[in-house]
Amino acid sequence: MRVFIGYDTREPEAYDVAEYSIKKYAPEIEIQPLKLSELRRDGHYWRGHDNLGSTEFTISRFLVPFLSGFSGFSLFIDCDMLARCDIREIMNLDQPGHDVYCVQHEYSPHSMTKMDGKQQHVYPRKNWSSVMLFDNDKCRALSPETVNSETPMYLHRMLWANSIGVLDKRWNYLAGYYEGDDPYLIHYTDGGPWFDEYKDCAFADLWIDSFEALQKSLTD
Repeated sequence: MRVFIGYDTREPEAYDVAEYSIKKYAPEIEIQPLKLSELRRDGHYWRGHDNLGSTEFTISRFLVPFLSGFSGFSLFIDCDMLARCDIREIMNLDQPGHDVYCVQHEYSPHSMTKMDGKQQHVYPRKNWSSVMLFDNDKCRALSPETVNSETPMYLHRMLWANSIGVLDKRWNYLAGYYEGDDPYLIHYTDGGPWFDEYKDCAFADLWIDSFEALQKSLTD
């Protein structure tokens, strides 16, 4: 399984901690950042700027099956996440055979803004695409031409998929929305402690501990 993490130039520390937390439990796993500048340079992404997109990888995440050669399994996650176990355990699927797997959230955001003041948009299947496990060969509909031309609704609601499998909500545990479970992958969906206004958010202490451990590892 390959892992792709969305990269946003406004949140480099979020990406760094997400990558660090994954490699803490699976040091040999292959991780690739989805950097918009590189995707444009390589000719894989040519859409215009999306004024409604909350991140630089709002649309480019759907290139993951193509970037994987439409072979094997690949996992995409947003950068505002923290792994708390071996990410490869997500492959223990109860119902194999689907095109893509995700946590099928049903929730309403607490606020109409998120992160650094970006507007929070409410739409069906919100946050389903923030963690996606692709069976790449079944996702050939996501060609670069499709990803660069189709609407955000078509892509994020996964209308391109013939079947969508279910992941346990602990694989996309929305901080401040879920409680009572031991999360595998914490998602700071409204904003994480790398923003001053979210320094006291749910699970902030776990993210800060990982950030400090990462900084220490870079100086040892």
